[in-house]
Amino acid sequence: MDRTVLFLIVYVVLNLFSLAMYVWDKHKAKADMWRTKESTLLLVALVAPFGALAGMKLARHKTLKLKFKLVYVFLILHVAIIAYLVYSGHLSF
Repeated sequence: MDRTVLFLIVYVVLNLFSLAMYVWDKHKAKADMWRTKESTLLLVALVAPFGALAGMKLARHKTLKLKFKLVYVFLILHVAIIAYLVYSGHLSF
């Protein structure tokens, strides 16, 4: 399997997991259940910000909390890293 394809598969799975975590935490908030720590959600967002942002928007969850504006910073960081990897030839599409 090509390195780029493997990277994309892992990256998509991580982002889907991130999206699911945010949506599930919103469900737990509505059901008055035990919640996921904010630090855990932010750590997940650092690794997979596209899914985190999608989960925040889709579930309308954590969108007003100031510290969750970091998700946008993580997203920009990921875009920059991916652009660098593509430009430098480490990832080819």
